[in-house]
Amino acid sequence: MTAFVQRNPAWSLIIVVVAAALLWAIIAPWPPGFEEVFGRKQIFLNALFNGITLGALYFLVASGFTLIFGLMKNVNLAHGALYLLGGYIGYEVADATGYWLFSFIAAFVIIGLAGIVLQYVVFRRMEGEDLRQTLVTIGISIVMADLMLWAWGGSAYQILTPQWLSGPLTLPIVAGMRGDEVVYLRYPFVRLAILVAAIVIGVLMWLALNRTKIGMLIRAGVDDRDMLAATGARVQLVFVIVFAFGAGLAGVAGVVGGTFQSVAPGEDIRFLLASLVVVIVGGMGSILGAAIGAVLIGLAEQFGSVYFPTYSVVFTFMIMVVVLAFRPQGLMGRG
Repeated sequence: MTAFVQRNPAWSLIIVVVAAALLWAIIAPWPPGFEEVFGRKQIFLNALFNGITLGALYFLVASGFTLIFGLMKNVNLAHGALYLLGGYIGYEVADATGYWLFSFIAAFVIIGLAGIVLQYVVFRRMEGEDLRQTLVTIGISIVMADLMLWAWGGSAYQILTPQWLSGPLTLPIVAGMRGDEVVYLRYPFVRLAILVAAIVIGVLMWLALNRTKIGMLIRAGVDDRDMLAATGARVQLVFVIVFAFGAGLAGVAGVVGGTFQSVAPGEDIRFLLASLVVVIVGGMGSILGAAIGAVLIGLAEQFGSVYFPTYSVVFTFMIMVVVLAFRPQGLMGRG
Protein backbone atom coordinates (compact mmCIF):
# COMPACT_ATOMS: atom_id res chain seq x y z
CA MET A 1 0.00 0.00 0.00
CA THR A 2 2.86 2.39 0.87
CA ALA A 3 4.55 1.63 -2.44
CA PHE A 4 1.30 2.34 -4.31
CA VAL A 5 0.94 5.72 -2.56
CA GLN A 6 4.54 6.64 -3.36
CA ARG A 7 4.15 5.69 -7.03
CA ASN A 8 0.68 7.21 -7.49
CA PRO A 9 0.22 10.19 -5.13
CA ALA A 10 -2.49 11.81 -7.28
CA TRP A 11 -4.55 8.63 -7.59
CA SER A 12 -4.11 7.97 -3.87
CA LEU A 13 -5.51 11.42 -3.06
CA ILE A 14 -8.47 10.87 -5.42
CA ILE A 15 -9.21 7.48 -3.83
CA VAL A 16 -9.11 8.98 -0.31
CA VAL A 17 -11.44 11.85 -1.29
CA VAL A 18 -13.92 9.52 -3.02
CA ALA A 19 -13.86 7.08 -0.09
CA ALA A 20 -14.45 9.91 2.41
CA ALA A 21 -17.36 11.30 0.34
CA LEU A 22 -18.89 7.83 0.01
CA LEU A 23 -18.53 7.18 3.74
CA TRP A 24 -20.26 10.48 4.51
CA ALA A 25 -23.07 9.67 2.04
CA ILE A 26 -23.61 6.31 3.76
CA ILE A 27 -23.41 7.34 7.41
CA ALA A 28 -24.58 10.94 7.67
CA PRO A 29 -28.25 12.05 7.33
CA TRP A 30 -28.80 13.85 4.03
CA PRO A 31 -29.86 17.50 4.09
CA PRO A 32 -33.07 18.33 2.15
CA GLY A 33 -31.18 20.10 -0.65
CA PHE A 34 -29.01 17.03 -1.17
CA GLU A 35 -32.07 14.78 -1.47
CA GLU A 36 -33.61 17.10 -4.06
CA VAL A 37 -30.61 16.47 -6.31
CA PHE A 38 -29.90 12.78 -5.65
CA GLY A 39 -33.30 11.55 -4.47
CA ARG A 40 -34.07 9.78 -1.21
CA LYS A 41 -31.10 8.39 0.66
CA GLN A 42 -32.74 4.96 0.88
CA ILE A 43 -32.77 4.70 -2.93
CA PHE A 44 -29.07 5.56 -3.00
CA LEU A 45 -28.26 3.00 -0.30
CA ASN A 46 -30.25 0.28 -2.04
CA ALA A 47 -28.44 0.98 -5.31
CA LEU A 48 -25.10 0.93 -3.46
CA PHE A 49 -25.71 -2.39 -1.71
CA ASN A 50 -27.30 -3.93 -4.80
CA GLY A 51 -24.22 -2.92 -6.78
CA ILE A 52 -21.84 -4.41 -4.20
CA THR A 53 -23.76 -7.69 -3.93
CA LEU A 54 -24.08 -7.89 -7.73
CA GLY A 55 -20.33 -7.30 -7.82
CA ALA A 56 -19.92 -10.27 -5.44
CA LEU A 57 -21.81 -12.44 -7.93
CA TYR A 58 -19.71 -11.13 -10.82
CA PHE A 59 -16.59 -11.83 -8.77
CA LEU A 60 -17.57 -15.47 -8.23
CA VAL A 61 -17.99 -15.92 -11.98
CA ALA A 62 -14.99 -13.82 -13.01
CA SER A 63 -12.59 -15.27 -10.41
CA GLY A 64 -12.95 -18.68 -12.02
CA PHE A 65 -12.61 -17.06 -15.43
CA THR A 66 -9.47 -15.16 -14.43
CA LEU A 67 -7.88 -18.40 -13.20
CA ILE A 68 -8.60 -20.13 -16.51
CA PHE A 69 -8.12 -17.22 -18.92
CA GLY A 70 -5.81 -14.87 -17.03
CA LEU A 71 -3.44 -17.40 -15.46
CA MET A 72 -3.60 -20.49 -17.68
CA LYS A 73 -4.10 -18.55 -20.95
CA ASN A 74 -7.00 -20.87 -21.91
CA VAL A 75 -9.71 -18.98 -23.83
CA ASN A 76 -12.81 -20.64 -22.41
CA LEU A 77 -15.82 -18.85 -23.89
CA ALA A 78 -18.05 -21.66 -22.60
CA HIS A 79 -17.62 -20.25 -19.08
CA GLY A 80 -21.03 -18.55 -19.20
CA ALA A 81 -22.66 -21.83 -20.22
CA LEU A 82 -21.03 -23.51 -17.20
CA TYR A 83 -22.52 -20.75 -15.01
CA LEU A 84 -26.00 -21.34 -16.41
CA LEU A 85 -25.72 -25.13 -16.13
CA GLY A 86 -24.62 -24.74 -12.51
CA GLY A 87 -27.72 -22.65 -11.85
CA TYR A 88 -30.03 -25.28 -13.36
CA ILE A 89 -28.30 -28.07 -11.41
CA GLY A 90 -28.59 -26.05 -8.21
CA TYR A 91 -32.29 -25.49 -8.83
CA GLU A 92 -32.97 -29.19 -9.44
CA VAL A 93 -30.97 -30.33 -6.40
CA ALA A 94 -32.50 -27.73 -4.06
CA ASP A 95 -35.99 -28.55 -5.36
CA ALA A 96 -35.49 -32.32 -4.97
CA THR A 97 -33.74 -32.35 -1.59
CA GLY A 98 -34.92 -29.14 0.04
CA TYR A 99 -31.33 -28.37 1.09
CA TRP A 100 -30.07 -25.06 -0.31
CA LEU A 101 -26.45 -25.56 0.80
CA PHE A 102 -26.31 -29.02 -0.80
CA SER A 103 -27.07 -27.42 -4.17
CA PHE A 104 -23.76 -25.51 -3.96
CA ILE A 105 -21.81 -28.72 -3.38
CA ALA A 106 -23.59 -30.53 -6.22
CA ALA A 107 -23.06 -27.65 -8.67
CA PHE A 108 -19.39 -27.27 -7.73
CA VAL A 109 -18.65 -30.99 -8.13
CA ILE A 110 -20.61 -31.56 -11.36
CA ILE A 111 -19.41 -28.39 -13.11
CA GLY A 112 -15.88 -29.05 -11.85
CA LEU A 113 -16.02 -32.49 -13.50
CA ALA A 114 -17.31 -30.84 -16.69
CA GLY A 115 -14.28 -28.53 -16.49
CA ILE A 116 -11.95 -31.54 -16.28
CA VAL A 117 -13.57 -32.98 -19.41
CA LEU A 118 -13.11 -29.66 -21.22
CA GLN A 119 -9.47 -29.48 -20.17
CA TYR A 120 -8.68 -32.99 -21.37
CA VAL A 121 -10.79 -33.04 -24.54
CA VAL A 122 -10.35 -29.47 -25.77
CA PHE A 123 -7.62 -27.38 -24.18
CA ARG A 124 -4.98 -30.03 -23.75
CA ARG A 125 -5.07 -30.62 -27.52
CA MET A 126 -5.00 -26.89 -28.39
CA GLU A 127 -2.41 -25.40 -26.05
CA GLY A 128 -1.31 -21.99 -27.30
CA GLU A 129 -3.87 -21.94 -30.14
CA ASP A 130 -6.05 -19.06 -29.00
CA LEU A 131 -8.15 -18.79 -32.15
CA ARG A 132 -9.01 -22.51 -32.20
CA GLN A 133 -9.86 -22.42 -28.49
CA THR A 134 -12.11 -19.42 -29.06
CA LEU A 135 -14.02 -20.97 -31.96
CA VAL A 136 -14.38 -24.40 -30.34
CA THR A 137 -15.60 -23.05 -26.99
CA ILE A 138 -18.07 -20.73 -28.74
CA GLY A 139 -19.45 -23.81 -30.49
CA ILE A 140 -19.59 -25.74 -27.20
CA SER A 141 -21.40 -22.80 -25.58
CA ILE A 142 -24.03 -22.70 -28.34
CA VAL A 143 -24.61 -26.46 -28.13
CA MET A 144 -24.87 -26.35 -24.33
CA ALA A 145 -27.31 -23.43 -24.50
CA ASP A 146 -29.55 -25.33 -26.93
CA LEU A 147 -29.42 -28.47 -24.80
CA MET A 148 -30.35 -26.51 -21.68
CA LEU A 149 -33.18 -24.80 -23.56
CA TRP A 150 -34.45 -28.24 -24.63
CA ALA A 151 -34.17 -29.65 -21.09
CA TRP A 152 -35.53 -26.75 -19.04
CA GLY A 153 -37.47 -24.70 -21.59
CA GLY A 154 -37.55 -20.93 -21.83
CA SER A 155 -38.96 -20.27 -18.36
CA ALA A 156 -37.06 -18.53 -15.57
CA TYR A 157 -36.37 -20.54 -12.41
CA GLN A 158 -35.88 -19.17 -8.91
CA ILE A 159 -33.93 -21.10 -6.28
CA LEU A 160 -35.84 -20.63 -3.03
CA THR A 161 -33.97 -18.99 -0.16
CA PRO A 162 -33.86 -21.15 3.00
CA GLN A 163 -35.95 -20.00 5.94
CA TRP A 164 -32.95 -19.09 8.07
CA LEU A 165 -31.74 -16.65 5.40
CA SER A 166 -35.08 -15.22 4.30
CA GLY A 167 -36.32 -11.79 5.22
CA PRO A 168 -34.53 -8.46 5.65
CA LEU A 169 -31.82 -7.59 8.15
CA THR A 170 -31.77 -4.19 9.84
CA LEU A 171 -28.37 -2.55 9.39
CA PRO A 172 -27.00 0.25 11.63
CA ILE A 173 -27.10 2.68 8.71
CA VAL A 174 -29.44 5.65 8.72
CA ALA A 175 -31.67 5.51 5.63
CA GLY A 176 -33.75 8.58 6.44
CA MET A 177 -35.97 10.29 8.97
CA ARG A 178 -39.67 9.75 9.61
CA GLY A 179 -40.52 12.85 11.61
CA ASP A 180 -38.24 12.66 14.65
CA GLU A 181 -37.77 8.90 14.23
CA VAL A 182 -34.60 7.53 12.65
CA VAL A 183 -35.22 4.96 9.90
CA TYR A 184 -32.50 2.33 9.51
CA LEU A 185 -31.73 0.47 6.31
CA ARG A 186 -33.31 -2.97 5.94
CA TYR A 187 -31.63 -5.25 3.40
CA PRO A 188 -32.16 -8.90 2.33
CA PHE A 189 -30.18 -11.19 4.63
CA VAL A 190 -29.35 -13.67 1.85
CA ARG A 191 -27.56 -11.03 -0.24
CA LEU A 192 -25.41 -10.00 2.72
CA ALA A 193 -24.57 -13.65 3.45
CA ILE A 194 -23.53 -14.22 -0.16
CA LEU A 195 -21.41 -11.04 -0.05
CA VAL A 196 -19.57 -12.33 3.04
CA ALA A 197 -19.10 -15.74 1.38
CA ALA A 198 -17.65 -14.10 -1.76
CA ILE A 199 -15.19 -12.11 0.36
CA VAL A 200 -14.09 -15.26 2.20
CA ILE A 201 -13.64 -17.15 -1.08
CA GLY A 202 -11.64 -14.28 -2.57
CA VAL A 203 -9.31 -14.07 0.44
CA LEU A 204 -8.77 -17.85 0.45
CA MET A 205 -8.02 -17.83 -3.29
CA TRP A 206 -5.50 -15.01 -2.89
CA LEU A 207 -3.80 -16.83 -0.04
CA ALA A 208 -3.75 -20.09 -2.02
CA LEU A 209 -2.13 -18.42 -5.03
CA ASN A 210 0.39 -16.32 -3.12
CA ARG A 211 1.14 -18.23 0.08
CA THR A 212 1.00 -21.95 -0.75
CA LYS A 213 3.04 -24.46 -2.72
CA ILE A 214 0.23 -25.14 -5.20
CA GLY A 215 0.03 -21.40 -5.88
CA MET A 216 3.77 -21.30 -6.46
CA LEU A 217 3.47 -24.20 -8.93
CA ILE A 218 0.61 -22.48 -10.79
CA ARG A 219 2.53 -19.21 -11.14
CA ALA A 220 5.70 -21.01 -12.15
CA GLY A 221 3.80 -23.07 -14.73
CA VAL A 222 2.31 -19.94 -16.23
CA ASP A 223 5.69 -18.19 -16.50
CA ASP A 224 7.70 -21.16 -17.82
CA ARG A 225 5.85 -24.46 -18.20
CA ASP A 226 8.78 -26.34 -19.75
CA MET A 227 11.20 -25.40 -16.97
CA LEU A 228 8.68 -26.41 -14.30
CA ALA A 229 8.10 -29.75 -16.02
CA ALA A 230 11.87 -30.30 -16.09
CA THR A 231 11.91 -30.14 -12.27
CA GLY A 232 9.60 -33.15 -12.11
CA ALA A 233 6.40 -31.27 -11.25
CA ARG A 234 3.21 -32.68 -12.78
CA VAL A 235 2.22 -29.55 -14.67
CA GLN A 236 -0.79 -31.03 -16.45
CA LEU A 237 -2.27 -32.29 -13.18
CA VAL A 238 -1.85 -28.86 -11.59
CA PHE A 239 -3.55 -27.17 -14.54
CA VAL A 240 -6.42 -29.69 -14.56
CA ILE A 241 -7.03 -28.97 -10.86
CA VAL A 242 -7.03 -25.22 -11.50
CA PHE A 243 -9.38 -25.58 -14.46
CA ALA A 244 -11.76 -27.79 -12.45
CA PHE A 245 -11.75 -25.29 -9.57
CA GLY A 246 -12.41 -22.34 -11.89
CA ALA A 247 -15.28 -24.19 -13.58
CA GLY A 248 -16.65 -25.24 -10.18
CA LEU A 249 -16.72 -21.60 -9.10
CA ALA A 250 -18.84 -20.81 -12.16
CA GLY A 251 -21.27 -23.53 -11.03
CA VAL A 252 -21.41 -22.08 -7.51
CA ALA A 253 -22.03 -18.62 -8.98
CA GLY A 254 -24.92 -20.10 -10.98
CA VAL A 255 -26.59 -21.19 -7.73
CA VAL A 256 -25.97 -17.76 -6.22
CA GLY A 257 -27.42 -16.05 -9.29
CA GLY A 258 -30.45 -18.34 -9.23
CA THR A 259 -31.04 -17.49 -5.57
CA PHE A 260 -31.27 -13.70 -5.65
CA GLN A 261 -31.99 -13.29 -9.35
CA SER A 262 -33.13 -16.14 -11.61
CA VAL A 263 -31.88 -18.88 -13.91
CA ALA A 264 -33.05 -18.34 -17.49
CA PRO A 265 -31.85 -18.63 -21.11
CA GLY A 266 -29.53 -15.79 -22.05
CA GLU A 267 -27.89 -15.51 -18.65
CA ASP A 268 -24.89 -17.41 -19.98
CA ILE A 269 -24.08 -14.66 -22.50
CA ARG A 270 -24.68 -11.92 -19.96
CA PHE A 271 -22.31 -13.36 -17.39
CA LEU A 272 -19.69 -14.33 -19.95
CA LEU A 273 -19.56 -10.69 -21.13
CA ALA A 274 -19.49 -9.49 -17.52
CA SER A 275 -16.58 -11.83 -16.78
CA LEU A 276 -14.65 -10.58 -19.80
CA VAL A 277 -15.17 -6.95 -18.78
CA VAL A 278 -14.23 -7.66 -15.14
CA VAL A 279 -11.02 -9.46 -16.15
CA ILE A 280 -10.08 -6.69 -18.60
CA VAL A 281 -10.74 -3.94 -16.03
CA GLY A 282 -9.15 -5.73 -13.08
CA GLY A 283 -6.18 -7.25 -14.89
CA MET A 284 -5.72 -10.79 -16.17
CA GLY A 285 -4.70 -13.30 -13.54
CA SER A 286 -5.25 -10.98 -10.55
CA ILE A 287 -7.74 -12.08 -7.89
CA LEU A 288 -7.68 -8.63 -6.27
CA GLY A 289 -8.16 -7.07 -9.69
CA ALA A 290 -11.16 -9.32 -10.35
CA ALA A 291 -12.70 -8.19 -7.05
CA ILE A 292 -12.14 -4.50 -7.79
CA GLY A 293 -13.39 -4.84 -11.37
CA ALA A 294 -16.47 -6.80 -10.29
CA VAL A 295 -17.47 -4.19 -7.70
CA LEU A 296 -16.91 -1.34 -10.17
CA ILE A 297 -19.04 -3.02 -12.84
CA GLY A 298 -21.76 -3.97 -10.34
CA LEU A 299 -21.96 -0.41 -9.00
CA ALA A 300 -21.96 1.07 -12.50
CA GLU A 301 -24.87 -1.16 -13.53
CA GLN A 302 -26.97 -0.46 -10.45
CA PHE A 303 -26.37 3.29 -10.19
CA GLY A 304 -26.84 3.59 -13.94
CA SER A 305 -30.19 1.78 -13.82
CA VAL A 306 -31.39 3.99 -10.94
CA TYR A 307 -30.13 7.45 -11.96
CA PHE A 308 -29.55 7.13 -15.72
CA PRO A 309 -31.78 4.25 -16.92
CA THR A 310 -31.54 5.23 -20.58
CA TYR A 311 -27.75 5.07 -20.61
CA SER A 312 -27.10 2.44 -17.93
CA VAL A 313 -25.65 -0.06 -20.42
CA VAL A 314 -23.04 2.47 -21.54
CA PHE A 315 -21.39 2.94 -18.13
CA THR A 316 -19.93 -0.57 -18.00
CA PHE A 317 -18.15 -0.14 -21.30
CA MET A 318 -17.10 3.42 -20.45
CA ILE A 319 -15.20 2.02 -17.45
CA MET A 320 -13.53 -0.56 -19.67
CA VAL A 321 -12.56 2.05 -22.29
CA VAL A 322 -11.09 4.42 -19.69
CA VAL A 323 -9.06 1.63 -18.07
CA LEU A 324 -7.76 0.41 -21.42
CA ALA A 325 -6.84 3.97 -22.41
CA PHE A 326 -4.77 4.71 -19.31
CA ARG A 327 -3.78 1.25 -18.06
CA PRO A 328 -4.06 -1.39 -20.81
CA GLN A 329 -2.92 -4.24 -18.53
CA GLY A 330 -5.83 -3.58 -16.14
CA LEU A 331 -5.97 -1.94 -12.74
CA MET A 332 -4.03 -4.68 -10.96
CA GLY A 333 -2.44 -6.39 -13.96
CA ARG A 334 1.27 -6.74 -14.33
CA GLY A 335 2.83 -4.26 -16.73
